[in-house]
Amino acid sequence: MSIKENVVSLLREIPSGVIVVAAAKGRTPQEIMEAIEGGIEIVGENYVQEAEKAFSVIGRKVKWHFIGHLQKNKVKKAVEIFDLIETVDSVELAREIDKRCSRIGKVMPVFCEINIAKEKSKSGVYPEEVEELVRQISSLKNIKVEGLMTMGPFFEDPEKLRPYFRKTKEIFENIREKRIPRVEMKYLSMGMSSSYKVAIEEGANIVRIGTKIFGPRLQKG
Repeated sequence: MSIKENVVSLLREIPSGVIVVAAAKGRTPQEIMEAIEGGIEIVGENYVQEAEKAFSVIGRKVKWHFIGHLQKNKVKKAVEIFDLIETVDSVELAREIDKRCSRIGKVMPVFCEINIAKEKSKSGVYPEEVEELVRQISSLKNIKVEGLMTMGPFFEDPEKLRPYFRKTKEIFENIREKRIPRVEMKYLSMGMSSSYKVAIEEGANIVRIGTKIFGPRLQKG
């Protein structure tokens, strides 16, 4: 099946109210355009430089989410391209985003990233630190906290991710119930090509899907 057909069939099975972000890491602007023709409205990029290339071709035909680990020295460029940053995991990063956005008159919606399994190799704050991060960055004028994001550990069997997704949803609801000023917990971003069905069952309303849309990435080498 073509990329366009993959998207059409995926969107048919996704429940209403759940948003698909096409995870476009390593994909060409042409591949991304084909996904957009199939009905994709949000593209997720892991690297600012890759996003620049795609954005120069595609522009504002779609919304752009940053879904990778954002380095502070890339924030200036990132805030020009992206409509939402899903991976804020420190006050320092949030302050940099706030500062850069204030200079261009933009309020950036962000999600706080949780390292739900406390994996040393992954970014994100630990579950017990999330609420404090949300509170600390909620006062920044050019940022709007709108949700949480998690990667979850990698398992061959997506069922093994269920408890991690469930725990993330509990944290999400807990923060939402506290009604922190200037925080609007609207979105829970979790689940990828292999695990999005389980993620949706556990409360995700944004899923980040790459392989199921674009096919496997070609191995370089």
